[in-house]
Amino acid sequence: MPDNILPVLLKFIKFGVAGFVGLVIDFGITYLVKEKLRWNKYVANSLGFLVACSVNYLINRAWTFQNTDPGVGVQFSKFLLVAGTGFALNNIILYLLTEKVKINFYISKFSAIVLVFFWNFTLNYLFIFKS
Repeated sequence: MPDNILPVLLKFIKFGVAGFVGLVIDFGITYLVKEKLRWNKYVANSLGFLVACSVNYLINRAWTFQNTDPGVGVQFSKFLLVAGTGFALNNIILYLLTEKVKINFYISKFSAIVLVFFWNFTLNYLFIFKS
């Protein structure tokens, strides 16, 4: 394996760990709001996503990419733009799988998260936290 691949692979793995933390937060909040508070499933999904997104930014900035860019506001805005687009993709996939294909909501949600993960890593690596 070429030496220049290892740092990218390590970042990919760290991004995955950070993403798993976000997934737990996202699913936990979504479940709590949808099942216990009985809010609309798309509102619950949105709230879970937004909280997880904020936590993921902090983890990825500090740990995954060890980024010290002083322009945190601009960087977080870029992160939210990428994540917001990923969020839109997530909801489209969630809608298609639950309403059109009739797959269980949580299986659909997990599938959407996995697909959007690759979108998010690529843009975070190349655009937001580039070295």
